[in-house]
Amino acid sequence: MDEGVPCVRYGDLYTTHTRVIAKTRSSVSKKRASEYMPIQFGDVLFAASGETADEIGKSAVNLIRSRACCGGDIILLRPRGRLDARFMGYAADCRAAATQKAMMGRGFTVVHIYPRQIKRVALALPPLPEQVAIARFLDHATSRIERYIRAKEKLIALLEEQKQVNTHYAVTGRVDVRTGQPYPAYKPSGIEWLGEVPAHWEVRRLCTLATITTGGKDTVDAREDGKYPFFVRSQTVERIETCAFDGEAVLTAGDGVGVGKVFHYVNGRFDFHQRVYKFSDFGGILGRVFFHYIRALLRFEVMQGTAKSTVDSLRLPRLRNFPMAVPPHSEQLTLGKHIDHTEAKIDRTVSTIRNQVARLREFRTRLIADVVTGKIDVREAASAQA
Repeated sequence: MDEGVPCVRYGDLYTTHTRVIAKTRSSVSKKRASEYMPIQFGDVLFAASGETADEIGKSAVNLIRSRACCGGDIILLRPRGRLDARFMGYAADCRAAATQKAMMGRGFTVVHIYPRQIKRVALALPPLPEQVAIARFLDHATSRIERYIRAKEKLIALLEEQKQVNTHYAVTGRVDVRTGQPYPAYKPSGIEWLGEVPAHWEVRRLCTLATITTGGKDTVDAREDGKYPFFVRSQTVERIETCAFDGEAVLTAGDGVGVGKVFHYVNGRFDFHQRVYKFSDFGGILGRVFFHYIRALLRFEVMQGTAKSTVDSLRLPRLRNFPMAVPPHSEQLTLGKHIDHTEAKIDRTVSTIRNQVARLREFRTRLIADVVTGKIDVREAASAQA
């Protein structure tokens, strides 16, 4: 049975492999492998093109000992003499090497680098025993740094999830934001996914709470006649063309990748594109509370029942009849301020953690560069790790 030959493709080298290639995401049949460039253990592979000069020549060393090959747009460097493969993985892609490759890149929209230029990249090569020691030290140090980074990224994901849960519970009345506890009494909403709502809240359709319009030259009031134009699909809410206006509004895309992105504008002049829905002229609901409700539930609930083709699509009839649990006006201001406050607090924490992650990545980059260029002697530390 042909299990396939591991194949390093350009896209994986450019986006997935970091310094080393221990296994590949792709393979080709043994018959087709002869059509690809064969690679050996210790070969250094360079991406021959990139989007920017700083990314050109991204490289990784092949640590696969079995038969393997690589696809097109990859430059292969086969070291002469005895060199430690893992050391070459660090040295060929460290900051000093990356700076040289960036200066060699040619092009604007797509930047290219060529084999004759790769040959001119200068690397500091210590004796083989020291190469081994450097690789051992960096394997240990970078693995610890990467564990810290993964832990912090997991914490960010948990905080973002907590923010969504907090907002969801607040706008659906599962928690009274004034007390942090459930409301004393609940009633059935009549909507399966919404469940019970506080007994003194109303359940109303969106079309009774706001005027719904869409962008484009034939903008109409959807509350009046239910019609809207089908011109160009909006890919993001930020994509704008026509129909500028003033005032308070909540906007979300009608289809494409922008579905689920919701924005709130107050006293600002802005445009909106076809298939972008604008909610305005709010009646019985504060615009900020409406924004939080739509942002928390629109993508997760409406999309469950909309028609789908190649993209998610938000249809107007369902949107107009989408239910909203509406608290009394006396509670709405507190509700909106509470959500803004709690989200801002989480956002500040997330921002701090993101900065920590950025500093860890910068420290890792500088550590590798200093060690492989001989600015830091790690032989003693590497001996302790052996």
